[in-house]
Amino acid sequence: MIHTLTLSDLTVSRGERRLFHGLDLTLRAGEVLALTGANGAGKTSLLRTIAGLLRPDTGTVGFQDGDGNPLDERQARGREVHFLGHLDGLKGGRTAREELGFQCDWLGHTQYGLDHAVEAFGLKPLLDLEVRRLSAGQRRRLAMGRLVGSPRALWLLDEPMAPLDARWRETFAEQMKRHLDADGLIVAAVHDPLPLPARALDLGSLK
Repeated sequence: MIHTLTLSDLTVSRGERRLFHGLDLTLRAGEVLALTGANGAGKTSLLRTIAGLLRPDTGTVGFQDGDGNPLDERQARGREVHFLGHLDGLKGGRTAREELGFQCDWLGHTQYGLDHAVEAFGLKPLLDLEVRRLSAGQRRRLAMGRLVGSPRALWLLDEPMAPLDARWRETFAEQMKRHLDADGLIVAAVHDPLPLPARALDLGSLK
């Protein structure tokens, strides 16, 4: 299980434009990091780099277990990382029940986790509806169900609460706290402050 995330001398570009360089950072179990900066500062690109979807120009992304031993990057990402991007990644033609079941089966889950996802995000009334008929906030809650339905150590979140109203933002804050209390880690790209204490990293200062 991932206990520590380490970024060493990380430089990332998109096309010909360098987004940030020389990033060194260590995040440990129970901690949350809020990525800030103007649009185009590299928040999403950093999340994608940690997830292994984008190759850095220089530097490394490393994962360690609770004893400080390095973990195989591919296995750590495949088994212990959740990436929730701007797009929810849901199939509009499936029902919410089918989509949540598929996503959690694909990622690996326990029945308790799936039941908890439905309960935590108020999904029961939505389960028989096609995803295309859900509002943006409802789709985001369905996508968030993966986070608790298939528990993984490291959550990478891109503007996770943007479509949510106050009630569901509070609910998600509770789930983030629950995750951190269980030795989880969170890296979140945000424009608005997270609803819980977090370290902040302004990527605009690393150009």
